[in-house]
Parts: sequence; structure tokens; C-alpha cells
Amino acid sequence: MSATSIPRRDFLIRVASISATIAAGGALPGCGSDDWVPLFDYGVASGDPLGSAVILWTHARPSDGSDQPVPLTWEVSRSQDFSEIVATGSVTANLDTGHTAKVDATGLVAGTDYWFRFRSGAFRSPIGRTRTLPATGVSEVRLAVMSCSNYPAGHFHAYADAATSGAQYVVHLGDYIYEYGAEGYASGQSVAMGRRSDPANECITLADYRRRHAQYKSDPDSKDLHSRMPMIAVWDDHETANDAWRDGAENHDTATEGSWMARRTAALQAYHEWMPIRTGASREKIYRGFDFGDLVSLHMLDTRLIGRDQQVSVAALVNPSTQAAASQALASPTRQMLGSEQLAWVQNRLATSPGRWQVLGQQVLMARMEFPASVLQALNPENTSAAAQAAGEAAINDFLTAKATPANLRTPQQAALMDPSVNPRLGYNLDAWDGYPVAREILLNSAAQGALSRGCQLVNLAGDTHNAWYSDLTAAGYLQPQGGLPANTRVGVELATPGVSSPGLESALSIPAADVKQIFEAIVDDLQWSDTAQRGYLLVSFTAQSLKADWIFVSDVTKPGFTATLGKTEVIPFATPT
Repeated sequence: MSATSIPRRDFLIRVASISATIAAGGALPGCGSDDWVPLFDYGVASGDPLGSAVILWTHARPSDGSDQPVPLTWEVSRSQDFSEIVATGSVTANLDTGHTAKVDATGLVAGTDYWFRFRSGAFRSPIGRTRTLPATGVSEVRLAVMSCSNYPAGHFHAYADAATSGAQYVVHLGDYIYEYGAEGYASGQSVAMGRRSDPANECITLADYRRRHAQYKSDPDSKDLHSRMPMIAVWDDHETANDAWRDGAENHDTATEGSWMARRTAALQAYHEWMPIRTGASREKIYRGFDFGDLVSLHMLDTRLIGRDQQVSVAALVNPSTQAAASQALASPTRQMLGSEQLAWVQNRLATSPGRWQVLGQQVLMARMEFPASVLQALNPENTSAAAQAAGEAAINDFLTAKATPANLRTPQQAALMDPSVNPRLGYNLDAWDGYPVAREILLNSAAQGALSRGCQLVNLAGDTHNAWYSDLTAAGYLQPQGGLPANTRVGVELATPGVSSPGLESALSIPAADVKQIFEAIVDDLQWSDTAQRGYLLVSFTAQSLKADWIFVSDVTKPGFTATLGKTEVIPFATPT
């Protein structure tokens, strides 16, 4: 997995794209003017594959900088030289869509590789390669899973490596762009790297979000990845604003930035224009399903915008003056993460979709990443003094010592630390499913009643944190009085991808990364493994017999060259749930 080793077939894609563009470079038939040529500066992309269809995308703009429309012909071929064109049609890149063009190419054959391109007169876009979903008889499905691709934070080395990884499809779990201004989050080395955010201001308007998407699509590794395989994507918060929820966001101030709904509408329009996603009657509704024959059923969820209630903060839960109200809100049985309509949809999918592996593709961690309140109270991120750090270390050591001591030998103080009624367990990140515990319990019970009862196996794919995690998914027992799962019942596994370039916990904590890893793995019961200091992606291969997860890490994203290493492999045998 090296940036310098390019298989012959992939090399031919690049040569074919370049030669096609050069060969077209003389005449201008069909362009309507002799003063401009169509520019395909952002390459091509494909996405949302089905058994007989796939979305094709490009951007085309007149070279004279005008806003006039660019008429395009799209072509899909079984051969790289386009001697076997199987589908074609017309589309226009115009001002209304920011000069993007997107089509749903239908009538294709399941489980088949295709080549595609766009033409305007004699001028051609680069060539892309895509693939439909298999219908039957599939023996393996290979997915490159990624999230948190932050342009000013570093190079997209994970994209470059995934492009030649042998993956068949890309699953992007959100934070495909970041909304901050040029001096915002993780931008400290952006000028030195030549990756300063454009526009320089924070994204608020449709024009802002369009320019930001264009900058990300201009990245050569992004263009390369998109040209090689179809992407299945959902948004997280930064496609709109940090820690977004249904009616607002942490990084939105109505007093200075105007209406949240206006900003959200602009962000979602730009997202649908610039991403190879199938757009329905409502841009807000992006949860959707993909069946890879009867091997994998992928359920892509929106845990961010369509149904999420506002987050409860850890600070409110540990502050005596706000604790009661915050605890009541957190434990509310009506507290929503998905919303009722999306929940009903995924419950039906879990009960009826054909995949042997039932896979949730969504943004945030679902596993119970619970820390004792005694530790969370001591780890105040706003106080980094030596005394505060010492208090945090002491709280961690006291809890781990109590945990390692047999129950009959614990002191009264240690017994109190291990008693959840005295020292309750709270998720360290309440923007994740830990902040919506009853909603999570309902979903896990639905998986047990639906997918697991049919002999399927549940896997959750997550992003958002910029770190790599492997955890068990267990029930908390909240619904047991109503016939739900008992506490600590294992329902499935969670595989979380590191960020493409956004910094992880190593940048937020003052203690060594090895210590962070040790603390998390020792305190969090369901966590099996973690890496909180490296960037990369997750390569997941499904067969009827097993799931193989490879966490791939890339070297320093602030430098243009890179090496890729295999950080961990986990093989999970398929076992019919009992």
C-alpha cells in the first residue's frame, strides 16, 4: 500500500484521461462559441451504485469565466476505449447548480465494472471507472471506509492509498468538508502546506459552501479516488456547522450569522450539487439502503440533521446546579437521534433486507464509551494546569485500582467508585450515541428482533472522532422491563475509522498517545482496541465466513509524500447469533 506503486490498469486510467483531453484540443463543435472551451477542473465522480444504475457527476464551466450553460453528453462503456457504449444521454452544467452536472445512469448490469465520461462537443472530461452492486452469487465485498477529510489540516494521503487498495466501493461517513474560516480549526500549518481554506471566511452562504466543495474536489488525491470507484456518502456536522442538530449547531450564532435554517438549506444544496449522491424530492432525506446481493446490506443513516435533539453536555451533568435537569433530558424515552420516520425505515430494513451481514453506515460512535463521573469531573478540558492534570491522573489511577481489586477486598472508597449509583458512568462524548442512550437501546433491540433473529450479524461503521476504535456493541438493559435485551447483551461490533486528515485525541490532550490508549482501553468495558494518534482509513472485506477489518495508517499528513502501514487486522468469524 504505497503511493509510489501504481498497478498497470490504474496507470492506464490516468493515461487514457490525459490523452482523451489532449486529443480533443482543437475544434469546438457544439460549444456555441469560439471564445471558450469547457473546463473539467474537478474531474469526475460516481456514487450511490445500485444493481442497474449509478450516479455520474462532473463540473463543467466555460473557460472565459462566463455563467453560460455547458451542454454535455454522458457516456457509459463496458470498455476503456469507449468502443462498447451501453448508455448515453444529455445533461447541462449551468449556473443553477453551480455548473455541476449529475445524472442517474440506468439500465446497467449488476456486479459490472464500467467506464464513463462527459463530452461537450469535441472536448472530453477525464475518464472514470465505476461499478454496479452485485445481485446474486457475490463471494466478497470490499469497502474503503473513511471520514473527516479536512483540507487545511493536511494532505489526503488516505484517499491516495485507498484508491489502490483493492476496495470496490468507498463509504464516506461524513465531514467530507469543514466549514471553518481560514484561521479556524486545524489550520495552523495550512499556509505552509499551500492548503489555506477557500473562501477565507467561514461558510455561511450557498456561494461559500460551493467554493469550499470546489476546493476539496480540486485536491488531486480526491479526484483520483473519485475517478476509480463509486462513493456512498452521508454528511456529518461539518458539511453544515460543528455539532449540528435538528434546529441549530454549536458553531452557529443567529445574532451574527443569521438564520440556521437558511444556512442549513444552503449547505445541503451545495452538498447535493457537489457529491455523487442520489437526490430525491427532499435534500434533507439521505438515509438509504444498498444491498450487495445477499452478502451485505448497508443501511446509511443520518444521525445529524433530520431527527437529532440538541446535545446534553457533560458539564451540565456533573454540575450540581444543572445535574437533575440534564440527567432527566439525557434519559428521556422520547429523546431522538434518528427521528421516528428514519427509525421506522431502518427497523424495516433490519427485519427484511437480505444481507448476511447487516451493516449500519453512520457518523458517530454507537458503542458505550462510558467513563465514571469521578474521572470526567477531574478531566476538565478548560483547565490544563499542572494541578488539574495531577488531579485527573489521580482520579484515573484510583478508579483503575478499584476496578482491579476483587470486590471482597475493596475499601469503602473503592466500592463507592465501582458503584454506578454513586459514581455513574457517562459517555465521554455526548454528541455521539452515548448522549442518546434510550434511542440507541431501541435501535439495538430492533437489530436483535430483526437482523439477529434471522441469523444475520450486525456491524456498525462509524467516523467523526478522527480516531480508530474497535468495540463490542452491547445493550444497557433500559428496555428489559418491557421485554428488551438484558444489560450487557452483545448485539454486534463497531468498527470506527480514523480521520483522513483531521487531528485526533493526541492534539487535544497533553498526555502521551500511548497513555491515552491505555486509559481508554482500561476504563471503557466494551472497547477492545484503539489508536488515537494516527490518520488513515478502514478497509473492510466481507465474505460468507468472516469479516476482515484492516486499519490502514498513513504517515505525516502535513508532508506531501507518505507511506502507508497496516496498523491492525481484526478477523471476525460469522457466527449465527443465539
